[in-house]
Amino acid sequence: MIQLLINGSKRALQVDPQRSLLSVLRDELGLTGAKYGCGEGQCGACTVLLNGEARRSCITKVADAAGKPILTIEGLAQNGKLHPLQQAFLDADALQCGYCTPGMIMTGVALLNRNSKPADAEILRALDRNICRCGTYPRIVAAVRRARRV
Repeated sequence: MIQLLINGSKRALQVDPQRSLLSVLRDELGLTGAKYGCGEGQCGACTVLLNGEARRSCITKVADAAGKPILTIEGLAQNGKLHPLQQAFLDADALQCGYCTPGMIMTGVALLNRNSKPADAEILRALDRNICRCGTYPRIVAAVRRARRV
C-alpha cells in the first residue's frame, strides 16, 4: 500500500511501487493534467511539484513520492480562483496547443515559490528544459514575468 498526499488529500493505493508517478496520477487517480511527453524526463510535460520542487513525474517512482506533498495542475486553483500564474498564462495568451502548459506552469510556480521576483535570466533558466513544440516561449516568459508582479 502506497500513501500519497495529492493536492492536499491523502490517498492510499495498492500499486506497484516501481510505477511512475505519472502513470499512477493519470491511470489510477484520473489526474490527467500532467502529460506524457517523452517518458525520459527531458520535455517537462509531466512536471508536478513534489515537496514544493518541480519534478518530472514520468521518471519519478511512485514509491519516492510516498508521504510527500504532491501538487498537480489540478490542485493549483484555490476556491474557484486561478493561481496567479495560471491567470497570467491566459492574460499573456501563453498557450497554443496547450500540451506543454501544465508542465510550464508547474515549473514556473516552483520558481516563483523560490523567488517571487525572478529576473528574466532566472525565468529562462528555470524553463530551459521544458519544451514547447509550438514555440510560444516569448509569451510563456511574459506570463511568468506578469505573475511575478502579483
